[in-house]
This record gives sequence, structure tokens and C-alpha cells, in this order.
Amino acid sequence: MLLFKLAFRNIFRQKRRSLLTVLSMAGGYILCALSFSTTEGSYKNLINLFTLDHTGHIQIHKENYLRRPKIYTNIKDIESISQMLDRRPDIVSHTLRVYAPVLAYSDLGNTPAKLIGIDVDREQTLSRLKEKIKSGSYLSVNMHNSDYSTALIGRGIAETLNLTIGGELVLISQGADGSVANDIFIVQGIVGNKNSKDKSNIFIPLEAAQSFLSMQGRVHEIAIQVDSPDSARKVSISLQEALPELTVSPWQVVEETFYKSMQSDKEGNRVGLLIVVFIIFIGVLNTVLMSVLERTREFGVLKAIGSRPSKIAQLIMLETSLLATISSGIGFVISVPIIAWFTYVGIELEKPIDVGGFMFSHMTGELSTYVLGTPIMIIIGFSFLVSIYPGIKAASIAPTEAMRSH
Repeated sequence: MLLFKLAFRNIFRQKRRSLLTVLSMAGGYILCALSFSTTEGSYKNLINLFTLDHTGHIQIHKENYLRRPKIYTNIKDIESISQMLDRRPDIVSHTLRVYAPVLAYSDLGNTPAKLIGIDVDREQTLSRLKEKIKSGSYLSVNMHNSDYSTALIGRGIAETLNLTIGGELVLISQGADGSVANDIFIVQGIVGNKNSKDKSNIFIPLEAAQSFLSMQGRVHEIAIQVDSPDSARKVSISLQEALPELTVSPWQVVEETFYKSMQSDKEGNRVGLLIVVFIIFIGVLNTVLMSVLERTREFGVLKAIGSRPSKIAQLIMLETSLLATISSGIGFVISVPIIAWFTYVGIELEKPIDVGGFMFSHMTGELSTYVLGTPIMIIIGFSFLVSIYPGIKAASIAPTEAMRSH
């Protein structure tokens, strides 16, 4: 208790120096908090755009289909699996998909494409496919008036084959039973633009895809959405135990390259931020050292009347820690409304960014315990470290030499 009283007394006695130290560390806290908020918020938005664009948070496949996709490697008994997923409270939604490479034809030419059969109703609960339709309308389960199934095509295919809404699209592929698959589809909508990753995709209703590829009752993929991307690993482990005959992969595995790139970028941002914080605390170290040198006579008197060197060192470290705590409190109070505004309002970009055919128009932050709590640990931790050397220096002062100093 006595050390606390002495520490507070010394802090208020050196008002100017203490104020500069507090402002420096409070600025460090605000810088850290805003940086963490913008970084986490930006990556969270990217993850949501990436996973809800098509991937989902978790995917289920047969064997190693994810790495080596083959039309024959498919999931059977999808009805019971789908019912099980619907019953799980930790799963928000799921959808069923079929994939196949195809050759697409029109009267004016042909082009290779990727066929994706989707559950028309379920797909809307998991991906933003409907929002990416630039012209026409979303798929319908019912046949077109011409008795042909409808299709959504990427902008690249539409331009290559000169297809518009209502045009006839001929697809040729190989069926799962080894037969030649061919049929005519009516263009109902055009997805994305010529630069989006959907430019070479063709979407048709799941039932039509299963019939086209002779895959009745089977699918290649089950995509799942959970409450948060952060819980994908935990839920995937639980699902893997429930479905040992299948391969369950969280989005971090499905999009491994994107995830690793994102983690590397985050680490780079953190290193850069730590360097800035370190520079700030070099200034704090200089301030504390100057304070020790100015109070040499005071420490000499304390040692002369019997104060132990360890107590003097503790006093210096306690003073610095108290300044760090006060600084963190001030930084916290200033940062919360700024980060809250940035999180819930954000900054509207002058030019929206096209991410996979979906327009990213707002940059936002994140308000969380991690964003507000981590800078506190950094500030207090660094302040404790920089106070060790001044504390040792103050504790090693010889009383006789200190009494002769001015």
C-alpha cells in the first residue's frame, strides 16, 4: 500500500513528464485498437464475401473429391444426410450441388464450361448467386414453356456464344454411367461480369443436372453455413465423427491458399504494428530513464534510511505500470466510440470493388474483446518491460554518490 501511495505521489509530482508519457501510451493504445479493428473487420468482410459467394463454411465430399474431382466420386443417400443436417442446431443452412465439365454450344460457336447443378431453394440460403444476376431472373424448378430446363450462365459464356435471355444453350458432357450426356437448356439469367470467377459457369436446377448426368439421388458436394466462420473447424470435426464414410472440410481447408495468404498478411500487419509500438515505447523508456536520473538524490535518501534496492525497483516499475493503466483507460474511452462508428457505419468506398461478382462497397471495422483487450495487454506488457532497466538502475544507486548529486 505504501508503494502505491509513493507511486501516485511521484506521478502527480511530475505532472508534465507524466502527462507526456500518458499521451504517448494512450496514442499507442488508440493506434493498436484502430489497426486491429480495421484489420479484423476487413478480413471478416473478405471471409464472408468469399465463403458466402459459393464456398460455404463447410463442405462435405466423398473421399478425396475436393482435391481430385471425378464425376464418379459422389455422395449417395443424400436424403438422410440432408435431414440430419436440418436437425442440427449448430447448422444454419446447407445446399446440395453437382459438378461436371461440359461443352456449351450455340448457333454461333462453342466453349468449354463448368456445369453446376444447384438446389434452387436451398442455394438462396447459403450463397449470393441470386444477387449476382445482372440480367434475367433466378432459376425456377418448373420447366420452361418449351419443355426445356432453364439455366443461368456466366457473362463470359454469354458473350462468347452471343446468348441472351431466352436463348437456347446446348450442353454435352459425360454421364456418371459412362453415357454421353446432351440436352438443350433455356437461358433464364446472366451472372456476374466478364471478369468474375463465374464467367465460365453454368447453373441449372439440381434435378435437371442429376438427370442430365445420370446421377439420380446423388451429389458431389454438400455445402454448409454455420453461425460464424470461426466455428467452422469445431462443427466440421463433429460432423466428421457423425459421417465417417465422407470427408468433411472447413472453409480453411477448402480454400487453403486464400486462408494461408490471409494469415500471412495478418502476421505482416501485426509485425509492422509491433514495430510502431516499440518505437513509441523507446520514447517511454527515455522518459522513465530521465525521471530516474533526475531523482537520483531521492533514491539515495531512500536507500540511506534503509529502503531495500528491490523496493526501489518495484516503485519504478509500479509507477510505469500505473501510467500504462491510466493510458489504456484513456485510450479505451476514446477508441470505443470511434471503433463502434467504424463497425456499424463504416466508410463507403468511392468505387465499389467487385469480389467474385458481388460488389464490396463498404469498409468496416470490428468491435470485440480481442480488438479492445489486446492493446491493453500490449501497452501494459511493454511498459513493464521498459521499466525493468530504469528500475535496476535506480536500485543500484550508491547512497554516498547520490547524496553528492544535484
